[in-house]
This record gives sequence, C-alpha cells and structure tokens, in this order.
Amino acid sequence: MQLGYKNVFRDPLGYPAWKEQRLPVEATPAGQAGMSHPPEAPGVLYGWAMVWTLLGIFAGGMALNLTPCVYPLIPITISYFGGRGDRRQLIGHGLCYIGGLSITNSILGVVAALTGGLMGALLQNPLVLIFVAAVLMLLAASLFGAWELRLPSGLMQAASRSYAGYFGTLFMGLTMGIVAAPCIGPFVLGLLTWVASMGSPWLGFIIFFTLSLGLGLPLFFLALFSGNLGRLPRSGEWMIWVRKLMGWVLVGMAVYFLRPILPKAAGVLMPAFVALAAGLHLGWVNKTRVSFRSFGWVKTLVGVAAVVVATWTIGDWLRQGPAIAWQPYSEQVLTESKSANRPVIIDFSADWCSPCRELDAITFHDPVVVAQTERHFTLIKVDVTRGGDPVHDRLLKQYKVKGVPTIIFLDAEGREQPDLRIVDFMPPDQFLNHIARLTGSGTAH
Repeated sequence: MQLGYKNVFRDPLGYPAWKEQRLPVEATPAGQAGMSHPPEAPGVLYGWAMVWTLLGIFAGGMALNLTPCVYPLIPITISYFGGRGDRRQLIGHGLCYIGGLSITNSILGVVAALTGGLMGALLQNPLVLIFVAAVLMLLAASLFGAWELRLPSGLMQAASRSYAGYFGTLFMGLTMGIVAAPCIGPFVLGLLTWVASMGSPWLGFIIFFTLSLGLGLPLFFLALFSGNLGRLPRSGEWMIWVRKLMGWVLVGMAVYFLRPILPKAAGVLMPAFVALAAGLHLGWVNKTRVSFRSFGWVKTLVGVAAVVVATWTIGDWLRQGPAIAWQPYSEQVLTESKSANRPVIIDFSADWCSPCRELDAITFHDPVVVAQTERHFTLIKVDVTRGGDPVHDRLLKQYKVKGVPTIIFLDAEGREQPDLRIVDFMPPDQFLNHIARLTGSGTAH
C-alpha cells in the first residue's frame, strides 16, 4: 500500500487562497522521500495535456507566420540572413533571431504569470470572467477584420531600424512582435490573459518560449535553404484566412473563460458549437480563392477536423445519459432525510477542480451509480466554485473540508462516517462498493 497525498493545492477556497498562505503545492508519497525523481508538478497543465497544449501553441506560432503582417516579411528576413556569409555565420544569426524572439515573448509570459495570484483570485468572480471573455472576443474581432490594432508610429519606426552584425539580428528578433503587432498582437494578448489566469511563471516562460520557436524556426530553416525561397506561395487572400483561423482560436479561449459560470450542459456544448462554426466557416463558408491547389486541401482538412471534434464532443455528451440529480444544500433537506431514515451523500466540488470534473463526467454519469445513489440516498452538492457564500463557508468548517473534491457520507441518523470520506477521483466500480458499506447491501452491483 502506498501512503501519501497529491494535488494538495485543491483548497475549497481556490488555489490563490492556498498559495497566498505559502502552503505546499506538491507532495511526495510517504516512503518515497529519499527518491531522486522530481514530484509531479500540479497545475492547470501537466502530463499529456501539457504536451498537446505546447504542440498546439507551437503550431499557432507557425501559423502566425502566414498572417498578412508577417508573411511579406519572410523574403526580407531570409535575404538578410542570406547575406551573412557562410553557413556557420548563418546559423549564428538564425539563433540570435530566435533568441531575440524568445527573450521578448518569454519575458511577457513570465510577467503575465506573476500577476497570476491576483488574476486567479479575480477569475472566481463571474463579472471578471465575463469581462475577460469580452476582451478576447474584441481581439478576435480584430483578427476577423472588424477593426485594426495599430501601435504609435514612433514605436514602429524604432522597431524598424536595422543594425549590423549579430546585435542587428538579435534586435530584429526582439522587435519582430512590434512590427507584426496588427496581426499577431490580438493572439498574443489573448494568450497572455490565459497565462495570467494560471499564475505559474514557469508555465508562462515555457508557453511563450514555445510560441517563439513556432514563429522563428520556420524562418531559420528557410534561411538555411534559401535557394528554395521561390517555392513559397505568393502573398494573397489565403493569409486573411489564416488570420481568421487565429480569430476562432481566441473565440474558443473566450468560451474557456466563460465555462465556470455556464450551466453544465452549456459548458460542454458551447466549445463544440464554436468548433462546428469555425469548421464550417473556415472550410466552406469562407470563399477565399488562391492559385495553388494545396490551399484548398488545407481548408477542407481544417474544416473536417473541426466538425469531427464538434460532433465527437456532442456525441460523447449525449452518450453519457442522465447524471446524478444533486440538490443544493439546505437544513430542510437534511431534516427530511433524517425523518425518512435515508443516509446522505454531500459532494463538495468546484468547476476549476480537475478530479471534480472527472467524477462528474465518469462516475456520476454511470447508470448503476445513478440508480443506486438515487434509490438509497439523499444527494446534496455544495458547489464552491465562486466562493464567498457564508453557508458554504460554514459547511467547510463544520465538516473540516480541506480540499475538493470531498465526498462525505451521513448515516440515517445524520452522523458522518469518517472512514467512507472520499477526497479524490474514484471510478464507478469502486464507488459502488464504497456506498454498499453504508447501505449494507454487500455489493452495489
């Protein structure tokens, strides 16, 4: 048996409250304290979620090279590299350029993440979530062509200056974001908002460093093989299509911020509808025409992929079937349950808690779990997503809830059964055997 605990940051008052008290955010299971491997870092992104997210951000950085503000600069940039002498000097200048990009963007990511404690606390307020989503939609409108982001002309002129040597290449990388701001600025600002909500400087650095690699590596490799520059497609309407693609990414991020304040069904369906709308628009509604045939295949591929994701998400939600019908907490419900000689399950949960969402999506949608719990128990949910509710705060103290999820079981007399308390995800079969200990049915199956 392995003793210990993990993800100790799931404080019922939210991660910012836990972090502000300088409490630990990671732990090593008992018996492994002497082992040399690093503990798994908790947070919004880890494991495969981190890998796929970084791959998506890298692809987003590459896609930004195809926007109307950046793509025309590619021949100029590559010509600048091409005049640097032999292959060794070319590699040095390419690394300086990518280094300049990385310095600028990574500093932005770290600074944004350092505001994360404040941002994370604010993001528990529905009005703040609505405001952030509105800002992201406004930035998306810029990428759709509704308005244009422009920087002061003096700043643009300073960023456009050229210097000689490796410093000149580094300076070009440092200021590339300013020159291309009308196209990449809205996307970068949206990404900054998301990074700030996570509150991790390390994540801020790695996310924007990955974005910089996506922006810089294509130019670096094109410079190495500058003889193939003529094979690049010419500038044209297709770049407007790429810009709209990034606009849809920002729309998706806006929905991501709204999910905690939406009903459960809307929180699942809205991202699917965004993906469906983006796929239909980018794949078929948008009538962008270009001279090279491969672009048509790209449009169709993006459209089909988005429609498949939307269809799979909606289908998966429909296949879940009915979920446990929780009631909000009230003293009257507890009194009626005690009078009816029914045990009680109280689920302390929050939308920002990943194991809570896993319980809702898997265990509490299992048909046998739904049937058994509704037959034998009174079911109460205490949702601490937003915080600040005095009744919920009293219950957290009364039942000594240290984190979410926490599921407590009261017998027919209203007494808690401490040995049955659940503090992490539990799959349906284990949950059924768990509740059988209280109902006395031997096994819940």
